[in-house]
Amino acid sequence: MKRHNVAMAALSVGVLALGVLAMAVLISLKRPPAEASKGERAVSVEAMRVQPEDVPITITGYGEVRPLNVVSIAPEVPGKVVAVHPNLEVGKIVLKGETLFAIDPRTYETQKADTEAMVAQFQKTIQKVQTQRANDQERLKTLQRSRELANAEFQRVKELFEKDEVGTRSGVDAAERGFNLASDQAHQLEEGLEVAAVQIQEAQSAMASAQAKLEMAELNLQRTRVLAPFDARVRSVRLEQGQYVTPGVEVLSLADDSVLHISVPLDSRDARHWLKFNGHQAAADAAWFHDVEPVTCTIRWTEDKSAHVWEGVLDRVEKFDQATRTLTVALRIEGSNALSKDAEQLPLVEGMFCLVEIPGKTLTGAYRLPRWAVSFENTVYLAVENRLRTVPVEVARTEGESVFVSGGLNAGDAVITTRLVSPLENSLLHLSVSEPASGPAS
Repeated sequence: MKRHNVAMAALSVGVLALGVLAMAVLISLKRPPAEASKGERAVSVEAMRVQPEDVPITITGYGEVRPLNVVSIAPEVPGKVVAVHPNLEVGKIVLKGETLFAIDPRTYETQKADTEAMVAQFQKTIQKVQTQRANDQERLKTLQRSRELANAEFQRVKELFEKDEVGTRSGVDAAERGFNLASDQAHQLEEGLEVAAVQIQEAQSAMASAQAKLEMAELNLQRTRVLAPFDARVRSVRLEQGQYVTPGVEVLSLADDSVLHISVPLDSRDARHWLKFNGHQAAADAAWFHDVEPVTCTIRWTEDKSAHVWEGVLDRVEKFDQATRTLTVALRIEGSNALSKDAEQLPLVEGMFCLVEIPGKTLTGAYRLPRWAVSFENTVYLAVENRLRTVPVEVARTEGESVFVSGGLNAGDAVITTRLVSPLENSLLHLSVSEPASGPAS
């Protein structure tokens, strides 16, 4: 028993010694970890070397195509519609001078005939009175001569009776009666001539009134046929044959598609900075904008901006709205330019909502950057001696994915274009620099 215990103790000591030996061997095989590097880690970024350039500014806006001239047609005389143009349907074309519709003319033909008869009657009356007056003027000459002779006879007989006692009192009285009779006849005829002159004036005035009525009757008769004022597209129709129409009530609406226009609201700041005005003004003392330069503008249909393109000319400033701070300009599109330049030749028509590109002034000495390279606080990140620097800049304009900077940068600066989120100022950079696509300004 005692020997057994000794043997077990010796075995335990041997196992322990063997474990210590194995541990020592393993410790000798273990290598210490590499010492961590204490150097600064660089941030990999892309940058572009900027150069100033002159940038033609394009002002964009949206507007709806409208005909320049739209005419509402209303009858000028009442009556029953007896004829209607066969193309008088919405969307169809009616040529200039063609009859749009006709009103029953019989009432107006009767009025015309009646006034023509009145005019003819007054003409005859005037002619009759004038003839009678001319005859009376000849008679008056005879009566005036007879009066002179009767007066001379009366004076001779009277002088013989009073001075020479030749003749009788009855002879003198008879000579006086002859003179008085001749004078009375001459006076009556003179008064008749004055009355005839007044009658002629009255008849002439009445005839002038009748002629005015005749002109009105002729005009009303002409108004029974309503003609197309130009080559027109029918926009709306509220008219049927047999319908009774009254003056002033619109029955048709016509559009002249030979000249179109688009009203385009622009941001007032864009208009103030970039819109081209030529310095001319219709009236020197007019408190309104100067005339705009008639630059050629590009028009694109919003339904398909890339496929169809038209051209228009900037025509005028229409209005300014302080509430929305917009300046509305108008483009003029001639009918010859109303077909797109592509093979389809899609027409530009009323109702199309279009994007309009208006050439503006030129921004000189600007730096073109990607929009994401400029923060909402108008700052950019520069690479200066491989270190990140935050620089404030002046943004002159944003167009699409490009931002044009007018201040805060210098030619040759390396602007970081990699999107960074809250980078540390003065961070070490690992740069990949590209040159700008456009060269420096001339």
